Order: sequence, then structure tokens, then C-alpha cells
Amino acid sequence: MIRRTRPEEHEALSALALRSKGHWGYPPEFLEACREELRYDAETCGSELMWAAERDGTVLGIVRLAPVAGAPDLPGPPEALELEALFVDPPAIGTGCGRLLLEHALAQARARGVRRVLLDADPGAETFYRRFGAVRIGSAPSGSIPGRMLPRLEYRLGDEAEAAGH
Repeated sequence: MIRRTRPEEHEALSALALRSKGHWGYPPEFLEACREELRYDAETCGSELMWAAERDGTVLGIVRLAPVAGAPDLPGPPEALELEALFVDPPAIGTGCGRLLLEHALAQARARGVRRVLLDADPGAETFYRRFGAVRIGSAPSGSIPGRMLPRLEYRLGDEAEAAGH
């Protein structure tokens, strides 16, 4: 089941994001450097743009859309949103939870009239996103690790390949 996250879950969801990041085998000092960037406050977890995948009362993963930093605040739907987070608890990786969360976020963006969803992917996750239609459009600096560059990806909503789930 996909549902909106709740403010009181902020600490548990932050811990889930850090565990998920750890799936890629990063050393403890790397994960510690990422801790602040992966911390979600109660307001963020209570927003209308963050969802959790849950089974039997246990949160298996989270996804969050956000406005693109620096985008002008114009009337109507934004041209693009940022896929700011998609994290799956390590025991649920490989179960289809990530795909379900990604499809939900893209459907939510499309329903809001958004034409593009952008993201800075962990290098280990780039293949996952590309499998579902993301296109690499460049590189972006990491928000946590100085000098580290991340793949900058884009989903073009409405493209036939994305709509078909390829």
C-alpha cells in the first residue's frame, strides 16, 4: 500500500533513508557525511509530496517529490519537479517496492500537470532509474560529499517509453 507519510514518522523515515544508502556498501564515514542530507523533519514528512510503501504496518520505502531549486514560482503547474528521495529498506530491495514507489511518484507528478521529473541519482541506482525510462542529462555535485559528482537524470512525462514503463 502507498500512503502519505506522517509528521511523527520523521525520525524512522530518516533512519530508513540512511539504511537504504548503506545498501551500496559505503563506509561508515561516508554515511555519516550523508546523514544531514538524508534527515527529514516533521514538516517534510507531513507534506503532500512524500509517500511511504507499507506492508502489514511496516514501512518498506519512501519517495518524495519537491520543487526544483531556483525554479520561478509561476501560476499553474510547474514544468518540472525533483525526485528528491527514493529509498527502500534493504530487506525490501528487489521485491518491486522501488518500482512501485517510482511509478507512484511519476503518476503523482503527471496528475499535477508536470512534464519533467529530474533527479540526482546515486551512481549505484542509475541503472534502476534508466530501466524505467530516465535519460541521463548531465552530472550534478553531491549535496553531502565535496567533489563527488552524481548522474543527473530526467523523466519526460508523457513520452511513450515512460508511459509504457520501459
